[in-house]
Amino acid sequence: MRTFAIMKRVLTEMLRDKRSLALLFLAPILVLWLMSVIFTANSTTSVEVGTVGVTTSVSTNLNQVKHVNVHHYASQATAKKALKADKIDAIIHKTGSNYSLTYANTDSSKTSAVKMAFRSALTQTNISQMKSQLGTAHKTIGKLQKTLPAPVQKQLRSQLPKQKQAAAPQITNHYVYGDANTGFFDKMLPILMGFFVFFFVFLISGMALLKERTSGTLSRLLATPVKRYEIVFGYMASYGILAIFQTILIVMATIWLLGVEVVGSVFNIIVINLILALVALAFGILLSTFANSEFQMVQFIPVVIIPQIFFSGIIPMDAMASWIKDISYIIPIKYSGDAVTGIMMQGKNLSSFGLDIGVLLIFLVVLTILNVEGLKRYRKV
Repeated sequence: MRTFAIMKRVLTEMLRDKRSLALLFLAPILVLWLMSVIFTANSTTSVEVGTVGVTTSVSTNLNQVKHVNVHHYASQATAKKALKADKIDAIIHKTGSNYSLTYANTDSSKTSAVKMAFRSALTQTNISQMKSQLGTAHKTIGKLQKTLPAPVQKQLRSQLPKQKQAAAPQITNHYVYGDANTGFFDKMLPILMGFFVFFFVFLISGMALLKERTSGTLSRLLATPVKRYEIVFGYMASYGILAIFQTILIVMATIWLLGVEVVGSVFNIIVINLILALVALAFGILLSTFANSEFQMVQFIPVVIIPQIFFSGIIPMDAMASWIKDISYIIPIKYSGDAVTGIMMQGKNLSSFGLDIGVLLIFLVVLTILNVEGLKRYRKV
């Protein structure tokens, strides 16, 4: 009977908590729907290939491969500028009978797609040339059979040198980032780095402020003449110091512990992730004002954190519907991921990511203002 009484009390408390019940049943449905939208809408990513000095037949066959778009350049220097500007994913340069392929390699799936497409185009071109040569030889032999006597034909065939097989062209691969062993995990790491920074700072700041509120500390502080913005800035400054050390630790561990190649500045990577950590800090404080318990705060994770993964860029969004891409523009990790990827894989400077940094700062300002306004509901005087 006592067990039944305890069970009844717990169920009664849970049924009274409408918000927890809603999150408990609606959150899994939301996550499953997002997964369905993301994974069913995604298809093979298109690749952009630049060619320099490549024959028309190879370029045509390459352009006929699905999801491959060919761009012709007059010089290798022009093609390299386009590669650096992210306009193309690879360069195919023909010198004599040999080919030199240069890959951006920031996405191993695109690198593999270019390799397969080039081999297919080269094979198709060789087959076409062989058919043409066989047809010409057949016509020539037919004419000889009609014009020359049989003994003369036999004598000529015996005197003809044996045809040598043309040497296969030499293909050299070059990689702007990484090498042939660079995999898809290397592309994910810059985004995963930001995700872990965002997640742990969000969780710690939200839980800590929630404890301050449920214990009555925040209520006593709000009863004093202290301004609301002073309280918010005080909490953000204190947790911000912890966020700085946590961010540096995560970045350093990701780079050196996992042995990730970094083309750009590690300092710039830390700066981007610190701005993201401040956004997560303000976000965590804001959501903690809507949670009545640690249980409710944890339930915000599938609603707030999981969509950050889906729309951050880990899953290629090139082939998705435009309305799905539009959702990614309100995801902070999308901007930090783009910036850190550019710094880590392409060696770009912070000045190249003025828009991404600006959007993150707008997130930070808006969330801070909402935090100041959100404290009104708890101020009694």
